[in-house]
Amino acid sequence: MAGNKFFNRNIISIRDFTVDDFTYLFDLTDKIQTLSSSERGEIAKGLILGYVFYEYSTRTRLSFESAMASIGGRSLGISDIDSSSIMKGESYADTVKTISLYSDVVLIRHPSDGSSRYASEISDKPVINGGSGSEEHPTQAMLDIYTIFKEKKKINGLTVGIIGDLKYGRTVYSLIYALSLYDVNIHLVSPATLKIRNESIYDISNKVKMFNHTELTDDLLKKLDVIYVTRIQKERFPDLQEYKKIQGLYTIDESILKRSKSDVSILHPLPRVDEISTSIDNTMNAVYFKQASYGKELRAALLSALLHEEPF
Repeated sequence: MAGNKFFNRNIISIRDFTVDDFTYLFDLTDKIQTLSSSERGEIAKGLILGYVFYEYSTRTRLSFESAMASIGGRSLGISDIDSSSIMKGESYADTVKTISLYSDVVLIRHPSDGSSRYASEISDKPVINGGSGSEEHPTQAMLDIYTIFKEKKKINGLTVGIIGDLKYGRTVYSLIYALSLYDVNIHLVSPATLKIRNESIYDISNKVKMFNHTELTDDLLKKLDVIYVTRIQKERFPDLQEYKKIQGLYTIDESILKRSKSDVSILHPLPRVDEISTSIDNTMNAVYFKQASYGKELRAALLSALLHEEPF
């Protein structure tokens, strides 16, 4: 396995990484799953993951906590700012500095763009971006690419559809940046009001083939190897009436599956609302819960690589 380029590194943007970096991390993820629980439990023994969540989270926080526990480490932090000194007026900088004093790696989710980059300039411990505004969510993209690779046995040559809220969905941008490193076709499907922010993908527009759509037509569905579905982000709409106009516009259900490739893989970063019907949860195409499970394993591998020059 190639040398560890993740040691003591900030995980801020997926743009900071290469295909070789992904390959190393994916190999490490495969390898960590072969370790016995006792071997795995020694990796981060005595080490601490500190976290601060200025926005609600279920999967990201719990998968990181579970990942850290599985390699023998502990987690501490703020999951509810209402019960912290932040509500007393403590500055973001002071909160980050304090958490970094008590931990070996820092995980942050914040509603402002640039928040994780700023935190990395303050903290003397590695910072992981657990979601920054409508900007990026790099570890989600890493596990998304890993999931696609595990399901399809390749990335190059695939046709990927990304559907839903492409304007506010930060997972979308990290995924597009990651996919731009491969030879893929990307079809973007959204209402006109939630189209991708062109200024955010301008620098990669010539690196990857991207096509915009407003409808999931039969012709398009027959092309897609992967359908990546995102939630319409109600909380980021300045006008609730605008949200209601497009709520439930795209729903992946049995009728969509019948019109798609028989082996199409359905992914979703979760949580879902009404964009994927529960009627397809038990089909071979539904990969989103497996995707969430992969999240724990990949994040365990990532934490191991951040904390040790020789992970295991």
